[in-house]
Amino acid sequence: MKLFIQVPCLNEEATLGSVLKELPTKIPGVSNIEVLIIDDGSTDRTLEVAKKHGVKHFVRHNGNKGLALSFRDGLWYCLEHGADIIVNTDGDNQYPGNKIADLVKPIIDRRADMVIADRQTNTIDHFGLGKKILQRFGTWVLNKAAGTKVPDAPSGFRAYSRDAALKLNVVTRFSYAMETLIQAGQKGLTIVSIPIVTNPKTRESRLFKNMFEHVFKSGTAIAKAFIMYRPYAVFFTTGGFLTAAGLVPFVRYLTLLHQQGSGRHLQSLILGTVLLTAAFISFTLGVVAGLIH
Repeated sequence: MKLFIQVPCLNEEATLGSVLKELPTKIPGVSNIEVLIIDDGSTDRTLEVAKKHGVKHFVRHNGNKGLALSFRDGLWYCLEHGADIIVNTDGDNQYPGNKIADLVKPIIDRRADMVIADRQTNTIDHFGLGKKILQRFGTWVLNKAAGTKVPDAPSGFRAYSRDAALKLNVVTRFSYAMETLIQAGQKGLTIVSIPIVTNPKTRESRLFKNMFEHVFKSGTAIAKAFIMYRPYAVFFTTGGFLTAAGLVPFVRYLTLLHQQGSGRHLQSLILGTVLLTAAFISFTLGVVAGLIH
């Protein structure tokens, strides 16, 4: 079996050497291990460090395209070059390279299509209480969307079988981790997790500037994935709420009209009509989206 380890990088000259040194050179059941660097517009010596450590495979972006597109382009490159298993790690050295053998074993043993490393976020010292709560809540939401029971859904340290990678299609520009999990769950792929202990923090996250931005971007990505892969649930639930909300002012208007026999309280009629019209549109979008899906 051929294993590709892909490492998305953006100005990682300070940590990339440590990442590459820790990557395995031999794994039982794997005949060939290749390393791919996805350079997302680095302006430092990232490429020089990679070449110094013998890396032969590169995907280069002219400018910063973001982590999701880096992951997608790396996935395509690995598939084009015959990968049977693809591992995604990070250039900031947060993930332990010595756990890659454990990460790919369920795929080698044909027990899984996708393996996600559980960072055990409750034990990470540099995660504040707020971030730990958000991690747990995000995992719960993602599992609901995907129909899975993954303990650390946002984790980006993952292994994919070739068949799993061929079934994934990244369209978001923020976080591939959320989108690929929802897709994998909706497509019935077998997903397992293994526990890991992350390395000490080396830098701040570049995905978001603060917690509010993180929540907004994550929520947007999850909403898009819900609409794409569970359109009936999204639009029919929305339509149901709008119908219930629209009936209240509509019934109020009819009741007052019957009691008072006048055309007053038109605001209730207008509000009810608007909400019921929105409900009809939502139901229609659900049917159309479901047919497209």
